[in-house]
Amino acid sequence: MKMKPIPIIILVVVVLILSGSMFTVNMKQNAIVLQFQEYKKTVTEPGLYFKIPLFQEVRYFTKMLLVLDAPPADVITKDKQTMLIDNYTMWRISDPLLFLQTLQTESAGVARLDDIIKSELRVELGTHDLIDVVTKTREEITAKVTNETNIKAQQYGIEVLDVRIKRADLPEENAQKVFGRMRAERERIAKKHRSEGAEEATKIRAETDKEKVILIAEAYRKEQEIRGNGDARATKIYADAYNRDREFYAFMRSMQAYKNSLKTGTTILLSEKSDFLKYLNKSR
Repeated sequence: MKMKPIPIIILVVVVLILSGSMFTVNMKQNAIVLQFQEYKKTVTEPGLYFKIPLFQEVRYFTKMLLVLDAPPADVITKDKQTMLIDNYTMWRISDPLLFLQTLQTESAGVARLDDIIKSELRVELGTHDLIDVVTKTREEITAKVTNETNIKAQQYGIEVLDVRIKRADLPEENAQKVFGRMRAERERIAKKHRSEGAEEATKIRAETDKEKVILIAEAYRKEQEIRGNGDARATKIYADAYNRDREFYAFMRSMQAYKNSLKTGTTILLSEKSDFLKYLNKSR
């Protein structure tokens, strides 16, 4: 039995109408229903929903966290140095309706967000010197940029969770100049440290030499004191011996003088009346 063409057409139309009246929302999406480009409702829960075919349309927006990996851009620091900043941003659509009303599409949102981030980076980096950006304040900079960007992005239904600087480089034409200045600065600091070290070494040597002179002088004083005491004792001993028996003392002193002077091979020419030969003359 052959089916008539009219029922087939009606069946097709019914199927098309039914399929056009249904839409699904998965757990990763939000959906906004528009009727003649006017807002009707927002669907945030996953499931199967119905709409008026031909009169209503559905726009989908992701709930997922998005990543904006922006191309590197030139930024001028507080000390007038140009840096090449490469950053990325974690963001999401927090208000689908506001996002649709202001930006329409995700690509437009990416472009607008990129402009805001670059502007905030230029403003914030313009308050820091290059050396601070490289070595110390990057976390502080990204925290401030994230906060300011999030405030400005909220008017577009966007929430900015984090802005990070992946790389902060110098343009090739500036790198050598900056490296030269950094090298000169390090050499200046090294020269200063060497100078301070040499000055300290000179002070230490001078103090050591002073202590050396004091020690030598003190040792010499003690030596002279000991020597003087010894000479005084010797003189006293000689004096006591002389006073006890002057003749014997004179005799012993003369014998000692003869021993020291009249050695083998020694020739002395003296007068017979010389006091030096007194005891020799007596012995004769």
